[in-house]
Amino acid sequence: MLEFGVLGPVQLLVDGRPAALGGSGVRSLLALLVLDANQVVPFDRIVDALWGDDPPETARTIVHGYVSKLRRILAKAGGNASIRTQPPGYVLQVQPELVDLHRAKQMIGEASGQPAAERAALLGRALDLWRGPLLAGAQLQTGQPDIDELRLAAVEERIAADLELGRHAEVIGELRRLVDDHPFRERLLSLLMLAQYRSARRIDALVSYRRFHRYATEELGIDPGPELRQLHEQVLRDDPALRLPVPAAPKNRQVYGPVIPAQLPAATSAFAGRDVELAWLDGLQHSGGVEGAITVAGVVGPAGIGKTALALTWAHRNAAGFPDGQLFAALRGFDAGHEPTSPAEVLTQFLLALGVPAEAIPLDLNERAGLYRSLLAERRVLVLLDDARDSEQVRPLLPAGSGSLVVVTSRRRLDGLVARGGARLLAMTTLSSEASVRLLDFSTGHQRRSAEIDSLRRLAALCGHLPLALRIAAARLAASPQWTVEDLVAELADEQYRLRALDLEDADTSVRGAFDVSYRTLHPDLAETFRAIGVHEGTSVTPHVIAALTGADLVTARRRLRELASAHLLTETRADRYTLHDLIRLHAREVAGAELTDRQRARAAEKLLDYYLLVADRAHRLVRPPRDAHEPTVSGEIADTPMLASAEQALRWFDAEWPNLVAAVRLGAALGLHRHTWQLALCLRTYVYLRGLTSDWAMLFELGLRGARASRDRDGESRMLRGLGNAAELVGEFELALGRYQQAHRIAVELDDPALVAIAGDNLGGILAELRRFDEAETYLRTSLDLYRRIGDGQGEAIALNNLGVLAQDRGQDEPAFDFYRRALALHESGGNHEDGARSLANLCWVSRQLGRYDEAEGYARDGLRLAQTYGMAYVEAMLHHQLGELHLEQGRGQAARLELNLALTVYRRMRSPYADAVEGLLAGLADV
Repeated sequence: MLEFGVLGPVQLLVDGRPAALGGSGVRSLLALLVLDANQVVPFDRIVDALWGDDPPETARTIVHGYVSKLRRILAKAGGNASIRTQPPGYVLQVQPELVDLHRAKQMIGEASGQPAAERAALLGRALDLWRGPLLAGAQLQTGQPDIDELRLAAVEERIAADLELGRHAEVIGELRRLVDDHPFRERLLSLLMLAQYRSARRIDALVSYRRFHRYATEELGIDPGPELRQLHEQVLRDDPALRLPVPAAPKNRQVYGPVIPAQLPAATSAFAGRDVELAWLDGLQHSGGVEGAITVAGVVGPAGIGKTALALTWAHRNAAGFPDGQLFAALRGFDAGHEPTSPAEVLTQFLLALGVPAEAIPLDLNERAGLYRSLLAERRVLVLLDDARDSEQVRPLLPAGSGSLVVVTSRRRLDGLVARGGARLLAMTTLSSEASVRLLDFSTGHQRRSAEIDSLRRLAALCGHLPLALRIAAARLAASPQWTVEDLVAELADEQYRLRALDLEDADTSVRGAFDVSYRTLHPDLAETFRAIGVHEGTSVTPHVIAALTGADLVTARRRLRELASAHLLTETRADRYTLHDLIRLHAREVAGAELTDRQRARAAEKLLDYYLLVADRAHRLVRPPRDAHEPTVSGEIADTPMLASAEQALRWFDAEWPNLVAAVRLGAALGLHRHTWQLALCLRTYVYLRGLTSDWAMLFELGLRGARASRDRDGESRMLRGLGNAAELVGEFELALGRYQQAHRIAVELDDPALVAIAGDNLGGILAELRRFDEAETYLRTSLDLYRRIGDGQGEAIALNNLGVLAQDRGQDEPAFDFYRRALALHESGGNHEDGARSLANLCWVSRQLGRYDEAEGYARDGLRLAQTYGMAYVEAMLHHQLGELHLEQGRGQAARLELNLALTVYRRMRSPYADAVEGLLAGLADV
């Protein structure tokens, strides 16, 4: 059996014995995964926690190594725990009861509302799980959840229970030590004063208060809080209310029954996946809590995610575990056709089911709830409350002091039940691809599986792996045998009609309708934000984006996003970044289209592009020093933008926002925001090159070129043509690149802009060299070099020198080429231009090989790789692996060559680079050796 411990030394126990974990790095990573068990821990957060602001260049490799070691340890140990890669990081999948922190939280939660003896016992068992200094053996650089605060609060509650049990003298010594350790914690002081007073030490209680009063006023300049002051006054006047209450004698009560209700509706026959969720519910039922303790489970998630199906399936499978019956109520919290069911109505329904005559049901809500709790006090009942609107609707329906289990489903997070009732929450996500296919396969009669498995996978993906959408798709196929899966895939592939296709004509079942009910229940401010998100064509949003779209301040934008996440219309995937399920995104787009005027949508889109243009311009200038005086033109003021201060921060911003930036360029083109479109595309050129995103490159600059031409901006047209030439050159389409560069150069000459002429001529010279037109290439390159020097563009000068080096090397002039590259590298280093500096190092490796200086060549390649890996330059990294592979081949080191060449080939293939064929040829030759 496996057990994970963080409440003391970080450890993994196998059958009660600690497993060997190795150094602090592995322990630190295990601690992070255990603290957020069954939740994704983003890679960036792991790096921050392990190294803070100074991670090593090989951080990614080191983390991969730690994960691999932990996976080997878990595999060797056996059991049901595993580490799964799930973007943007890793998740430890484990039954929660195997984690000491979870068990502690569970017992602390179960203690809430229990009689004093049971509360003290539960809290004592929870506190026994703390084994020493928290997270000992791990070295985490970032703040961790305040587990010490959880422990201290549990200690306070345990002592409060002890005081209710008359153990005044026993806890005074412990309280004194705690007050000394936490001198400004008023709850501890109040417990100490009460213990002293009830132990006939009234003077000690008053002295304790005066000492605290002096500390608070002198050290903090504040008075004690109102509750502590009230206690002091009660001690002064010897208030009888402070004495230990005498237990009231039990009163006779009316007994009804025996009636064993069995109210569960039928479960769905088409149920797939959800093994982890079912196991979670099993764990709650068999958690081994104190006899008589109630457990509340909240199953929460967006519309259509399968909350009710899960709850009913589990309830039917485990009904035998509740011998006193099963109660069910449809709370209709999000039913478009009905008002939410009132707690009074549900209580009446439950009391009748429990055998209470109608005339004996109290009229007062509180009395009705009290009778309900009394009837269940000694029974073991499952209470299933489906589709709750909020915690207030549920709270009167909770039994107290029983062995019952309450399962609540809701589209809201039900934080109130957690805070006040100790509920445990299960946040449901979409099905896996395999489970989605099984659900479709079962629902359509199994006849399609062997022939159409790939089509079923595509259909599941188009349904967003959402159970409601999958069932509707399956129903359409079952009702229309003439339709193939491919037919339905083709219909759903059109985003404009996808939601309409996921309606059933003869049933009150609709994905759009389910989402619309969630939307219609939003506060007007949240509804406004949801509509604004519908204008945004990207895959995620941040508070800065919402602030730009709506004009709200950053604090308000952040609050709105959190509330939309609470309503499960968004999912927070990392701090301040929220995503929408694909179908919810389409619904938001429909809502925006229906409820916003064309002018409102256009204005919101313009503000969004203003925001992205300003931040992308800042980011790309941090990644690559600016080489011209071009400044982006925006339409209005953007008050809040992210703080980017380094190339690393800029690249992380680009990485996180890339799908949104591509969508923004498309949105600008579709809405005729032409100048925004080409300017934003221009800001993305450096990033697409560094990351090797050739599939996006040509598309972005083609849209940018149309925008520049539509706005009659010749400067923008020249820049977009150069970008298209870059994209064509990178994939080996040299003649196409030549044509683009020639057009860009002609426009630059017409504009009489020396900077544009120099850059366009530089590109033109480079492609002419590739086409072996050396004399023409040299003319353009020399002219560009002179222009760069005249206008003081040191980085442009370095690029021209680099291209002259390539030209010299192509002509067989290796020593002059080496000199060109060295001069280019010096200029790049002095200007902080890491991107082009790494390319110069790759070229120095190349020419050093030609000169037979192999050690020197390898040194240049290693230096270049460090730069490329640090700044995420995928294509340059591939070039350097290619160079190293050829270098190792020339030295007869076949195994090392194979490794480097395979690393290069992976990137070349993704980028459709013409060098992929050459590398494949080299690897084929190695295979024959």
